Amino acid sequence: AYHHPCNGGGAVTTATAENRKSVWEDPIQFNNKVKDLCTMSVTGQGDVTRLRISCQGAERTYWCEYTGKPQMCRAYNNNPRHYFTQIMWELRKLQNACQAPKAIKPQMCKRAPDDAQMLFSTSSTPEPTQAKPETPKAPIVKQAKPAAAKPAGAKPVKPAGNAKKIAQEYCWQSLQGICSYVISWFQN
Repeated sequence: AYHHPCNGGGAVTTATAENRKSVWEDPIQFNNKVKDLCTMSVTGQGDVTRLRISCQGAERTYWCEYTGKPQMCRAYNNNPRHYFTQIMWELRKLQNACQAPKAIKPQMCKRAPDDAQMLFSTSSTPEPTQAKPETPKAPIVKQAKPAAAKPAGAKPVKPAGNAKKIAQEYCWQSLQGICSYVISWFQN
C-alpha cells in the first residue's frame, strides 16, 4: 500500500517498521578518515531525493548536498537505507566527506540507469571535484620547478594508469578521457 510521504509518519507498513529504520527519520552517522563526525540526512521522497551530508571536525564544519532519483533502482526500493549506507561506506574513506565524486551510485544499483545515482548539487565550500584537477592550497608565490617547464611544442605523455584512476574517481564518465589527459599533463 502506498502512503503519502507527508502523512506525518502515520500508517507505515509493519514489515518496514519492524525490519529497518527509515533513513528519512533516522539519519546515518559516521566518522570519516580524519574523524570528522558526519551525518547523512535524506529529504524529499517525491520525484527528487535530496541527500545532505553535514560534518563537524575539530577545526572545521562543512556540508554538501546531492540530489537524484534513487527510486529508479529496483534494489533501492527494496531497501532504501542500504542504498545510503553503501554511500556512507565510500564517504568514510575520505578526509573530507564532501569531496566524493560528482556522481555517486552505490554498488547495489550499479546496473540501474544513471538517473538512479546521486549527483552533487551544492556545498558550503568550493569543491575540488567541481574544479579542474585538484591543486594544493599553497601560497600564490610558487617556486619554479625545472620539471614543470615544458617547451610549447612538447607533447604531453599519455595518461598513466594513476591519472586514469583519478579521472574515474573524480570526473563525470563522459569527461574521464579529457580529465585523465589533463591530470597526466599536471603529473608530468
